[in-house]
Amino acid sequence: MSKPEFPAWPQFDGRERAGLERVLGQGAWWRIPGDEVDAFEREFAAHHGAGQALAVTTGTHALELALELLGVGPGTEVIVPAFTFISSSQAAQRLGAVAVPVDVDPHTYNIDVTAAAEAVTGRTKAIMPVHMAGAIADMDGLAKLADDAQVHLLQDAAHAHGARWSGKRVGELGSVAAFSFQNGKLMTAGEGGAITFPDREQYEDAFLRHSCGRPPTDRHYFHMTTGSNYRMNEFSAAVLRAQLDRLEEQIDLREQRWPLLAGLLSGIDRVVPQEVDPRCTRNPHYMAMFRVPGSSERERNALVDRLVDRGLPAFAGFRAIYRSAGFWERGAPQMSVDQVAATCPNTEAISADCVWLHHRTLLGTERNMHEIAEIVADELGR
Repeated sequence: MSKPEFPAWPQFDGRERAGLERVLGQGAWWRIPGDEVDAFEREFAAHHGAGQALAVTTGTHALELALELLGVGPGTEVIVPAFTFISSSQAAQRLGAVAVPVDVDPHTYNIDVTAAAEAVTGRTKAIMPVHMAGAIADMDGLAKLADDAQVHLLQDAAHAHGARWSGKRVGELGSVAAFSFQNGKLMTAGEGGAITFPDREQYEDAFLRHSCGRPPTDRHYFHMTTGSNYRMNEFSAAVLRAQLDRLEEQIDLREQRWPLLAGLLSGIDRVVPQEVDPRCTRNPHYMAMFRVPGSSERERNALVDRLVDRGLPAFAGFRAIYRSAGFWERGAPQMSVDQVAATCPNTEAISADCVWLHHRTLLGTERNMHEIAEIVADELGR
């Protein structure tokens, strides 16, 4: 069987080229005198139903700045899912806070609301759900928990561009959200990030902090607050405007392909595709994820290597954040790895047996979906 051919990623056309030439021609390549970042922020906010959006340098910086705005710092705690990319915890730790990992649902891989509730203490400042692979976490349960506990909710929406929960867009769910535009994301400028806000006041505070505390009209170096330089450049914004323009078309196609692929994978012995909460009414499918329950981490890694050799853009599932050495350098709970692992049995299992395929596979043909399933079945049957 020959290797399947999938669409390339990132995708681009004349729209990106025109945007880059537009920035070259305007003569302003950074955001303060330019037009592109401002335009992208307006368009991205409108697309996601948010009052405001702020474009920044990376998705990790988006999380860090958002947490800072919510009052996270030394002496505070942030509850994060144990199964996620480590930026979710590092953003809190970089601010001097303690990142508290909690278990996830074994079917959706999203943060478990009950586990999050049990982790709330008097020091908890925020709960950070990650919308895993684009499938929105239980925002109904999490919003109630945050309200009852009087803590902030920050959506890590790095995978969730264009996602909807009960028909509502990410920006309509009542809380701050952070997005990523890293090279593999659903829309990309190589790197980049954005934060969406329900109100103007939060945006204005964030703007100051992302621009060294300096108002956009300042000519005399009046730095109004502490901050750093998280400003996005005009070239990245121009590319992202074009990427946003084709986002919904790509989501439509992935939404068509995933039910077919999930059904085919479900027919393979030992394979269990990621499930989606029915309240997640639009899933952009950042990853095509599935588990092979009972596999050891070594067996799963060997499977991933074989899938890559067969032409699939396959990856191992995220390592539990508490099993990375970097997690323990600062802002970690006063517990051992084993003690944390004992509270996260689902994360332990998923981290060992989960495989994911890049979303460009879901931009392929129906035949590609059959080829994927055939390769997975063949390699598991070895």
